[in-house]
Amino acid sequence: MRTYPVLGLLVISGLLTLGVTGPVSGGAPEAGLAKATFAGGCFWCMEPPYDKLEGVVSTTSGYTDGHKPNPTYQEVSAGSTGHAESVEILYDPTKISYAELLDVFWRNIDPTTPDRQFCDKGNQYRAAIYYHNREQQQLAEQSKQVLENSKPFQQPIVTQIAAATEFYPAEAYHQDFYQNNPLRYKLYRYACGRDQRLEELWGKS
Repeated sequence: MRTYPVLGLLVISGLLTLGVTGPVSGGAPEAGLAKATFAGGCFWCMEPPYDKLEGVVSTTSGYTDGHKPNPTYQEVSAGSTGHAESVEILYDPTKISYAELLDVFWRNIDPTTPDRQFCDKGNQYRAAIYYHNREQQQLAEQSKQVLENSKPFQQPIVTQIAAATEFYPAEAYHQDFYQNNPLRYKLYRYACGRDQRLEELWGKS
């Protein structure tokens, strides 16, 4: 996956004067690490682009932004809990910035479709950025605006930006699915048309 440092620099430049970076919601990450939460449709497909980045410590598939405590995959996939499939990322901000994580997020989703990502339909597959502090909120909002001004496609960007809420890790068999079930993962990803649509939106990676 190619990186897009120009977008990251543009976003960071607007935050040099920010002084408020306190937590908005969610538990604190380990000392020295920061947390990011993104929803981009099937969480199996959102782990790989982050796992290979230097500075990313871990990715966890799970559910967030819903109303039922401790939801199961069956409940979330049925659309009955309000949750979105998402990934929680722990990263070392001395090695990788939140702006760089945003660059990767945008180019691994279809930002033009509400309540859907590729072949997966429903509010549980919405694309969203869930910020953990005010700095992340500002970075997310500015990255969306920069992208709206420079995007290579005509449709408007409808991706949500919202405060992070309780994150529930998905069942064990969903974690690292692309590594533990590579054939099934590749077949799903191809059949879902994910890479084909990403190339239409962003060009070849």
